[in-house]
Amino acid sequence: MLIADLKAKNKTAFENLYDKYSGAMFNIIVRIVNSNEVAEDVLQDSFLKIWKNIDSYDETKATIFTWMLNICRNTALDALRKANVRPSIKTDTENVYVESLQTVQMNTDIIGLKSSLKHLTPEQNLVIQAIYFNGLTHEEASKALDIPLGTIKTRIRMGLATLKNVFKN
Repeated sequence: MLIADLKAKNKTAFENLYDKYSGAMFNIIVRIVNSNEVAEDVLQDSFLKIWKNIDSYDETKATIFTWMLNICRNTALDALRKANVRPSIKTDTENVYVESLQTVQMNTDIIGLKSSLKHLTPEQNLVIQAIYFNGLTHEEASKALDIPLGTIKTRIRMGLATLKNVFKN
C-alpha cells in the first residue's frame, strides 16, 4: 500500500516514509561523509531522488529499504567525489570493522537490520558492512580487507541473496 501511494505521489505517504527511514539513512550517510552538516544535505538530496524516482522502484528486486539505502549511499559517495574527498578508512581492518559493526548494529536496531545480519556468514557480514555501511567501493574494500576483488563481489552477491530471502519471510 505504501509503495502504491508513493508511486501515486501521495505526499502523506512520502512523509511517512521519511519519518520511518530518515534516521537510519542519516546514520549511514554520516558514517560515509563524516560530517553532520554534509550528511543533512545528502539526506535531503537522497530523499528528493527517492521522490523523483519512486516509479523505478521494483519490489521484486529489492526491499524499499535496500533501494533507498543504495540511493543514499551513492548520493553520499557523489558528495565526497564532488568535494574531492575519499571515504575515510583505517588500515587496521579488524578493529575498524568490529567497531563499525557495533555502531551500525546500534543504529540499525530501530529498523530490524541487526537480527537480519545474523543470517550472514561472518565473511559476508564484514564485506556488507564495508560496502554498504562504511561507503567503500568494491576496490577499496578489497584493499582494506586484503581480499581479492572477485571474492568481495561473491560475498556481496551471496550476502544480499541471503538478506533478500530473510526479508521475504
